[in-house]
Amino acid sequence: LKSINTMLSFGVTTVEAKSGYGIGDFDTEVRQMEVALKLHEDQAVDIEPTFMGAHAVPKEYEDKADEFVDIVIDEMLPQVVEKKLARFNDVFCEEGVFTVEQSRKILAGKKMGLIPKVHADEIVDLGGGELAADVGCISAEHLMAVNDRSIDRLAEEGVVAVLLPGTSFNLQAKVVAPARKMIEKGVPVALATDYNPGSCPTENLQFIMTLGSQLLKMTPDEAMTAVTINAAAALAIEEEKGSLVEGKIADIAIFDVPNLEYMVYHFGINHTDKVIKNGKIVYEK
Repeated sequence: LKSINTMLSFGVTTVEAKSGYGIGDFDTEVRQMEVALKLHEDQAVDIEPTFMGAHAVPKEYEDKADEFVDIVIDEMLPQVVEKKLARFNDVFCEEGVFTVEQSRKILAGKKMGLIPKVHADEIVDLGGGELAADVGCISAEHLMAVNDRSIDRLAEEGVVAVLLPGTSFNLQAKVVAPARKMIEKGVPVALATDYNPGSCPTENLQFIMTLGSQLLKMTPDEAMTAVTINAAAALAIEEEKGSLVEGKIADIAIFDVPNLEYMVYHFGINHTDKVIKNGKIVYEK
Protein backbone atom coordinates (compact mmCIF):
# COMPACT_ATOMS: atom_id res chain seq x y z
CA LEU A 1 0.00 0.00 0.00
CA LYS A 2 2.86 2.37 0.81
CA SER A 3 4.41 1.68 -2.60
CA ILE A 4 1.09 2.21 -4.39
CA ASN A 5 0.60 5.54 -2.61
CA THR A 6 4.11 6.58 -3.65
CA MET A 7 3.31 5.69 -7.27
CA LEU A 8 0.09 7.69 -7.05
CA SER A 9 2.09 10.70 -5.85
CA PHE A 10 4.15 10.48 -9.06
CA GLY A 11 0.98 10.61 -11.16
CA VAL A 12 0.34 6.90 -11.68
CA THR A 13 -3.32 5.85 -11.74
CA THR A 14 -3.07 2.25 -13.01
CA VAL A 15 -0.49 -0.41 -12.13
CA GLU A 16 0.17 -3.89 -13.46
CA ALA A 17 1.20 -6.14 -10.56
CA LYS A 18 2.86 -9.44 -11.43
CA SER A 19 3.15 -12.45 -9.18
CA GLY A 20 6.23 -14.63 -9.60
CA TYR A 21 8.03 -14.56 -6.27
CA GLY A 22 6.66 -17.87 -5.02
CA ILE A 23 9.23 -19.65 -7.24
CA GLY A 24 7.26 -22.86 -7.33
CA ASP A 25 5.21 -22.23 -4.19
CA PHE A 26 1.75 -21.75 -5.65
CA ASP A 27 0.26 -20.62 -2.32
CA THR A 28 2.61 -17.63 -2.39
CA GLU A 29 1.66 -16.91 -6.01
CA VAL A 30 -2.02 -16.96 -5.04
CA ARG A 31 -1.37 -14.70 -2.07
CA GLN A 32 0.41 -12.13 -4.25
CA MET A 33 -2.51 -11.97 -6.66
CA GLU A 34 -5.04 -11.81 -3.82
CA VAL A 35 -3.12 -8.91 -2.28
CA ALA A 36 -3.15 -7.14 -5.65
CA LEU A 37 -6.91 -7.60 -5.94
CA LYS A 38 -7.44 -6.38 -2.35
CA LEU A 39 -5.30 -3.30 -3.02
CA HIS A 40 -7.40 -2.64 -6.11
CA GLU A 41 -10.48 -2.44 -3.88
CA ASP A 42 -8.95 -0.49 -0.99
CA GLN A 43 -7.39 2.58 -2.61
CA ALA A 44 -7.57 4.85 -5.66
CA VAL A 45 -5.03 3.27 -8.04
CA ASP A 46 -6.35 0.50 -10.29
CA ILE A 47 -4.36 -2.75 -10.01
CA GLU A 48 -4.21 -5.17 -12.95
CA PRO A 49 -2.90 -8.58 -11.72
CA THR A 50 -0.70 -10.79 -13.89
CA PHE A 51 0.10 -14.42 -13.10
CA MET A 52 3.79 -15.16 -13.54
CA GLY A 53 4.21 -18.55 -11.94
CA ALA A 54 6.89 -19.20 -14.57
CA HIS A 55 9.26 -16.50 -13.29
CA ALA A 56 12.08 -18.94 -12.48
CA VAL A 57 12.70 -22.68 -12.31
CA PRO A 58 12.57 -23.81 -8.66
CA LYS A 59 15.77 -25.43 -7.37
CA GLU A 60 14.09 -28.81 -6.97
CA TYR A 61 13.24 -28.78 -10.70
CA GLU A 62 16.57 -27.49 -12.04
CA ASP A 63 17.24 -30.74 -13.92
CA LYS A 64 13.63 -31.34 -14.88
CA ALA A 65 12.24 -27.97 -15.93
CA ASP A 66 9.73 -29.59 -18.29
CA GLU A 67 8.10 -31.22 -15.28
CA PHE A 68 7.66 -27.82 -13.63
CA VAL A 69 6.26 -26.42 -16.88
CA ASP A 70 3.60 -29.15 -16.77
CA ILE A 71 2.73 -28.19 -13.18
CA VAL A 72 2.27 -24.54 -14.22
CA ILE A 73 0.04 -25.57 -17.13
CA ASP A 74 -1.96 -28.40 -15.57
CA GLU A 75 -2.24 -27.30 -11.94
CA MET A 76 -1.56 -23.58 -11.51
CA LEU A 77 -3.17 -21.97 -14.56
CA PRO A 78 -6.57 -23.67 -14.17
CA GLN A 79 -6.80 -22.44 -10.56
CA VAL A 80 -5.85 -18.90 -11.54
CA VAL A 81 -8.66 -18.93 -14.11
CA GLU A 82 -11.18 -20.59 -11.79
CA LYS A 83 -10.50 -18.15 -8.94
CA LYS A 84 -10.32 -15.16 -11.32
CA LEU A 85 -7.00 -14.06 -9.83
CA ALA A 86 -5.52 -12.47 -12.96
CA ARG A 87 -6.26 -11.32 -16.50
CA PHE A 88 -2.77 -11.96 -17.85
CA ASN A 89 -0.29 -14.84 -17.98
CA ASP A 90 3.46 -14.12 -18.20
CA VAL A 91 6.65 -16.18 -18.51
CA PHE A 92 10.38 -15.40 -18.33
CA CYS A 93 11.76 -16.63 -21.65
CA GLU A 94 15.51 -16.41 -21.12
CA GLU A 95 18.67 -18.48 -21.16
CA GLY A 96 18.83 -20.51 -17.98
CA VAL A 97 15.15 -19.94 -17.26
CA PHE A 98 12.47 -21.07 -19.74
CA THR A 99 13.19 -21.96 -23.37
CA VAL A 100 11.16 -20.67 -26.29
CA GLU A 101 9.27 -23.95 -26.58
CA GLN A 102 8.61 -24.17 -22.85
CA SER A 103 7.39 -20.57 -22.91
CA ARG A 104 5.16 -21.31 -25.88
CA LYS A 105 3.49 -24.11 -23.92
CA ILE A 106 2.98 -21.93 -20.84
CA LEU A 107 1.48 -19.12 -22.91
CA ALA A 108 -1.11 -21.58 -24.16
CA GLY A 109 -2.98 -20.32 -21.10
CA LYS A 110 -4.52 -18.06 -23.75
CA LYS A 111 -6.86 -20.97 -24.48
CA MET A 112 -8.12 -20.70 -20.89
CA GLY A 113 -8.91 -17.01 -21.30
CA LEU A 114 -5.74 -15.42 -19.92
CA ILE A 115 -4.08 -12.76 -22.10
CA PRO A 116 -0.43 -13.73 -22.81
CA LYS A 117 2.62 -11.60 -22.06
CA VAL A 118 6.30 -12.53 -22.12
CA HIS A 119 9.55 -11.40 -20.51
CA ALA A 120 11.68 -11.66 -23.63
CA ASP A 121 15.29 -11.24 -24.77
CA GLU A 122 16.43 -9.40 -21.65
CA ILE A 123 19.97 -10.76 -21.53
CA VAL A 124 20.29 -13.23 -24.41
CA ASP A 125 18.49 -13.13 -27.75
CA LEU A 126 16.47 -16.34 -27.79
CA GLY A 127 13.89 -15.04 -30.22
CA GLY A 128 11.45 -14.25 -27.42
CA GLY A 129 10.21 -11.21 -29.31
CA GLU A 130 9.29 -13.37 -32.28
CA LEU A 131 7.60 -15.81 -29.91
CA ALA A 132 5.49 -12.94 -28.54
CA ALA A 133 4.31 -12.15 -32.07
CA ASP A 134 3.68 -15.81 -32.96
CA VAL A 135 1.63 -16.46 -29.82
CA GLY A 136 -0.29 -13.19 -30.03
CA CYS A 137 1.02 -11.65 -26.82
CA ILE A 138 -0.39 -8.27 -25.89
CA SER A 139 3.08 -7.18 -24.72
CA ALA A 140 6.71 -8.22 -24.51
CA GLU A 141 8.85 -6.88 -21.64
CA HIS A 142 12.56 -5.94 -21.48
CA LEU A 143 13.77 -6.69 -25.08
CA MET A 144 17.29 -5.39 -24.43
CA ALA A 145 18.84 -8.09 -26.65
CA VAL A 146 16.03 -8.31 -29.23
CA ASN A 147 16.99 -8.99 -32.86
CA ASP A 148 15.79 -7.22 -36.01
CA ARG A 149 13.57 -10.11 -37.12
CA SER A 150 11.74 -10.03 -33.79
CA ILE A 151 11.30 -6.25 -34.01
CA ASP A 152 9.72 -6.64 -37.46
CA ARG A 153 7.37 -9.31 -36.14
CA LEU A 154 6.41 -7.22 -33.09
CA ALA A 155 5.51 -4.38 -35.44
CA GLU A 156 3.51 -6.67 -37.73
CA GLU A 157 1.42 -8.05 -34.88
CA GLY A 158 1.11 -4.81 -32.90
CA VAL A 159 2.71 -6.27 -29.77
CA VAL A 160 3.48 -3.52 -27.23
CA ALA A 161 7.17 -3.42 -26.30
CA VAL A 162 7.28 -2.60 -22.58
CA LEU A 163 10.77 -1.22 -22.03
CA LEU A 164 12.31 -0.97 -18.56
CA PRO A 165 15.26 1.44 -18.59
CA GLY A 166 15.31 1.65 -14.79
CA THR A 167 16.47 -1.96 -14.72
CA SER A 168 19.18 -1.25 -17.30
CA PHE A 169 20.30 1.75 -15.24
CA ASN A 170 20.31 -0.08 -11.92
CA LEU A 171 22.12 -3.16 -13.27
CA GLN A 172 24.55 -0.95 -15.19
CA ALA A 173 23.76 -2.91 -18.33
CA LYS A 174 26.08 -2.40 -21.28
CA VAL A 175 23.19 -2.89 -23.72
CA VAL A 176 19.81 -1.16 -23.59
CA ALA A 177 16.61 -1.83 -25.50
CA PRO A 178 16.76 -0.42 -29.06
CA ALA A 179 13.80 1.90 -28.62
CA ARG A 180 14.63 4.11 -31.60
CA LYS A 181 14.73 1.19 -33.99
CA MET A 182 11.46 -0.15 -32.58
CA ILE A 183 9.68 3.17 -32.92
CA GLU A 184 10.98 3.68 -36.46
CA LYS A 185 9.77 0.18 -37.38
CA GLY A 186 6.30 0.92 -35.97
CA VAL A 187 6.40 -1.03 -32.71
CA PRO A 188 4.21 0.59 -30.01
CA VAL A 189 6.63 1.30 -27.13
CA ALA A 190 5.60 1.60 -23.49
CA LEU A 191 7.75 2.48 -20.47
CA ALA A 192 7.36 1.04 -16.98
CA THR A 193 9.27 1.08 -13.70
CA ASP A 194 9.68 -2.71 -13.38
CA TYR A 195 9.44 -1.93 -9.65
CA ASN A 196 10.75 -5.07 -7.94
CA PRO A 197 13.11 -6.02 -5.10
CA GLY A 198 15.69 -7.68 -7.32
CA SER A 199 16.62 -5.29 -10.09
CA CYS A 200 14.70 -2.01 -9.95
CA PRO A 201 13.49 -0.74 -6.56
CA THR A 202 11.94 2.57 -7.69
CA GLU A 203 8.35 3.78 -7.91
CA ASN A 204 9.34 6.97 -9.75
CA LEU A 205 7.81 6.75 -13.22
CA GLN A 206 8.87 10.34 -13.98
CA PHE A 207 12.51 9.28 -13.56
CA ILE A 208 11.83 6.36 -15.90
CA MET A 209 10.69 8.88 -18.53
CA THR A 210 14.03 10.68 -18.13
CA LEU A 211 15.87 7.39 -18.56
CA GLY A 212 13.76 6.70 -21.63
CA SER A 213 15.10 9.95 -23.03
CA GLN A 214 18.69 9.63 -21.80
CA LEU A 215 19.32 5.90 -22.28
CA LEU A 216 16.85 4.94 -24.98
CA LYS A 217 17.01 8.20 -26.96
CA MET A 218 13.25 8.74 -26.93
CA THR A 219 11.81 12.21 -27.36
CA PRO A 220 9.76 13.71 -24.50
CA ASP A 221 6.61 13.22 -26.60
CA GLU A 222 7.50 9.56 -27.15
CA ALA A 223 8.20 9.08 -23.44
CA MET A 224 4.83 10.57 -22.49
CA THR A 225 3.04 8.42 -25.07
CA ALA A 226 4.90 5.43 -23.63
CA VAL A 227 3.55 5.93 -20.10
CA THR A 228 -0.01 6.79 -21.17
CA ILE A 229 -1.83 5.38 -24.21
CA ASN A 230 0.79 2.75 -25.12
CA ALA A 231 0.96 1.60 -21.50
CA ALA A 232 -2.83 1.34 -21.50
CA ALA A 233 -2.63 -0.75 -24.68
CA ALA A 234 -0.25 -3.15 -22.90
CA LEU A 235 -3.13 -3.81 -20.47
CA ALA A 236 -5.93 -3.87 -23.05
CA ILE A 237 -7.57 -0.78 -21.51
CA GLU A 238 -6.69 1.79 -24.18
CA GLU A 239 -10.36 2.21 -25.11
CA GLU A 240 -11.17 3.57 -21.65
CA LYS A 241 -7.90 5.06 -20.35
CA GLY A 242 -4.56 6.44 -21.47
CA SER A 243 -5.55 9.64 -23.27
CA LEU A 244 -7.63 12.77 -22.70
CA VAL A 245 -10.60 11.96 -24.91
CA GLU A 246 -14.29 12.65 -24.37
CA GLY A 247 -15.97 9.49 -23.11
CA LYS A 248 -12.88 7.98 -21.48
CA ILE A 249 -12.40 7.67 -17.73
CA ALA A 250 -11.05 10.90 -16.21
CA ASP A 251 -7.70 9.61 -14.92
CA ILE A 252 -5.54 12.75 -15.16
CA ALA A 253 -2.17 13.80 -13.77
CA ILE A 254 -1.37 17.52 -13.66
CA PHE A 255 2.31 18.46 -13.44
CA ASP A 256 3.84 21.74 -12.27
CA VAL A 257 6.13 22.21 -15.27
CA PRO A 258 6.26 24.87 -18.02
CA ASN A 259 6.42 22.21 -20.75
CA LEU A 260 6.93 18.51 -21.34
CA GLU A 261 10.63 18.93 -22.17
CA TYR A 262 11.25 20.47 -18.73
CA MET A 263 9.61 17.52 -17.00
CA VAL A 264 12.07 15.08 -18.58
CA TYR A 265 15.02 17.50 -18.25
CA HIS A 266 14.58 18.31 -14.53
CA PHE A 267 14.96 14.80 -13.19
CA GLY A 268 14.94 13.15 -9.79
CA ILE A 269 12.16 15.22 -8.23
CA ASN A 270 8.38 14.91 -8.18
CA HIS A 271 6.65 17.33 -10.56
CA THR A 272 3.11 16.23 -9.67
CA ASP A 273 0.71 19.01 -8.70
CA LYS A 274 -2.43 16.90 -8.42
CA VAL A 275 -3.89 13.58 -9.57
CA ILE A 276 -7.50 13.03 -10.59
CA LYS A 277 -8.92 9.49 -10.56
CA ASN A 278 -12.34 8.72 -12.00
CA GLY A 279 -13.04 12.45 -12.02
CA LYS A 280 -12.10 13.03 -8.37
CA ILE A 281 -8.94 14.58 -6.91
CA VAL A 282 -7.12 11.82 -5.04
CA TYR A 283 -3.71 13.49 -4.56
CA GLU A 284 -2.55 17.08 -4.15
CA LYS A 285 0.94 18.41 -3.48
